[in-house]
Amino acid sequence: MGGLSLWHWIIVLVVVLLLFGRGKIPELMGDLAKGINSFKRGMREDEKENAKAIDGKSGETVASKDASRQA
Repeated sequence: MGGLSLWHWIIVLVVVLLLFGRGKIPELMGDLAKGINSFKRGMREDEKENAKAIDGKSGETVASKDASRQA
């Protein structure tokens, strides 16, 4: 008692296959993979935008310091 034997896992697998069907599970996994890839792509784009914003701000501060020194 307490542990799941091989027969328990076989029964769970059969029930899952009956509920979702053979073709539905790969389709769900494909959708999950697309969602993960989209999330990663969005994270990369956010990092690039943040890097550009930081570079843009540092460029402005350097330019404003140079302008104040010349004045």
